[in-house]
Amino acid sequence: MRCLRPRYPLNPASAVGFMAIYALIIETLNTAILASLEACGLPAPTGDLTPEPTARREHGDFQTNVALRLAKIVGRAPRDVAVEIAAALEASNTAHLDHCEVAGPGFVNIFLRPTWLHDVLTDVVTSQSAYGRSDALANQRINLEFVSANPTGPLHAGGGRWVAVGDALANVLASQGATVHREYYLNDAGNQLDTFARSLLARYSGEEPPEDGYHGEYLIEMAQLLRSELGDDVDELTAREWGYEQNVKSLREDLARIGVYFDTWFSERLLHERGNVVEVLSTLESAGHTYVKDDATWLNSEALGDQRDRVLVKRDGSTTYLANDLAYHLDKSRRGWDYLIDIWGADHHGQVKSLQAGMEALGIGTSESPQPEIILGQLVKLERGGELVRLSKRAGNVVTLSDILDEVDPDVARLTFLLQGIDTALTFDLDVVTSQSMENPVFYVQYAHARVCSIGRRADEQGVTRVALKDADLSVLLHERELDLLRALSEYPGVLATSAELRAPHRVATWVRDFASRVHGFYRDCRVITNDAALTQARLWLAEASRIGLADALGILGVGAPAVMERLDEDEDEAEGALGEGQNQGSLG
Repeated sequence: MRCLRPRYPLNPASAVGFMAIYALIIETLNTAILASLEACGLPAPTGDLTPEPTARREHGDFQTNVALRLAKIVGRAPRDVAVEIAAALEASNTAHLDHCEVAGPGFVNIFLRPTWLHDVLTDVVTSQSAYGRSDALANQRINLEFVSANPTGPLHAGGGRWVAVGDALANVLASQGATVHREYYLNDAGNQLDTFARSLLARYSGEEPPEDGYHGEYLIEMAQLLRSELGDDVDELTAREWGYEQNVKSLREDLARIGVYFDTWFSERLLHERGNVVEVLSTLESAGHTYVKDDATWLNSEALGDQRDRVLVKRDGSTTYLANDLAYHLDKSRRGWDYLIDIWGADHHGQVKSLQAGMEALGIGTSESPQPEIILGQLVKLERGGELVRLSKRAGNVVTLSDILDEVDPDVARLTFLLQGIDTALTFDLDVVTSQSMENPVFYVQYAHARVCSIGRRADEQGVTRVALKDADLSVLLHERELDLLRALSEYPGVLATSAELRAPHRVATWVRDFASRVHGFYRDCRVITNDAALTQARLWLAEASRIGLADALGILGVGAPAVMERLDEDEDEAEGALGEGQNQGSLG
């Protein structure tokens, strides 16, 4: 996700479940590495010594390159230094440490005992929905403006993507303790509404809209409704206001269909009625940041880092989008929000620096009052049968969010919009996302949740009661499928923290897909209800921890977590016969 201003760094030490296990392991290993260097009589190199998770399981759990960094300093071969450090680490009696191996030119691979992952399971179950939560952003009040399409017609598919990303980002930021306010900005004071009104009135009169007007089929429907409600004597102003209210109502309905609700719908008109725009122009003029040229008022934005100067007031006396936007963002800042985040379409890229230059001229851009942070989103292409879907049923030359929601479930739309970073173009394949198969990433994820839920139901059917967690022997969880689940759960708090810091909720979607894959692998390969009572109880609790993690991540993304779903079209009965009776059904027993 592309962000056009510096980040607000998180403090991982404030994480709840994260610090309890995963970060605690990191901190413990960091301390052990420093102690090992001292035991070997080696100096500690400058910089961060934090070990990194390994990319491949055969390389252990974590890896450190400290020997490579020390080799030149101490004038020794890196592998020789690594061997010495590895031996000191193994002798340190560090909690959960099993053994170390020297690899490559001098890396030290650190292998941990599974006991730390068993602690992760306990932490997940104990924390429930608080797992992964943090108060790192507890002191931040964030105003998040997203979508904000002009109220002149239906919301297009790209806007639908920004809806999903904005809402999920709000959830991610809130998971780290921030107070997040969702805001929609109604551009209801400009020429576009006048153009819309002329277009609507033309349809109302049985004529074609003006060449520069709006030509979507939705205007024909609106014109018919306008006539049925207000009769045969409607002027342009009446058409404008009536049409504006209808479009806002339609926007609210489309947003409700995908489960998004805004705390504030802010009207641009209010800025003019209260004199905010005039105040901004006066402030900029008094500070010497404007000048008059060709009967227009210009912002001297080039001197503030923009590519060129920008017009604030046109020759006809009307204010530009920039002038109004400066007044709007100043108003948001005055309302007490510490940080302002906007999601814009990538076609507004050239306006970012202009806004930030103007805000700097207004005194916004200090550590106490940071500049607005702009996230640019790419549009969406729709395909069906390998062919590009070009035309909307209602909007003419664009595909709308409503069109997509007529085709797919809101959960499908939301998760599909979130599968990639918003700064990349997204192809929405209607054939894939409507299929009930593992090729459908949304079905794949939700089916994983339904599967872990089915494990508990099958246990109830067979009269197997889950014991208290404190009485379960988690040490028997040693199968690689089991440990894979726990490793992924250990990473979830860090995924939330990074997603908040980078404004990248698609990272949660990536985690969900990966975790769903691990759930399906566990379901296939690990029988839950067995003759081994200890293993049965441990796996029941592992299934519960997996359910908690999946449900929480899907909730962050605004996607439902169904407990029951129809089985796939594939012949699972044959699979059961091959694996043993009951094996495929959750590997339930």
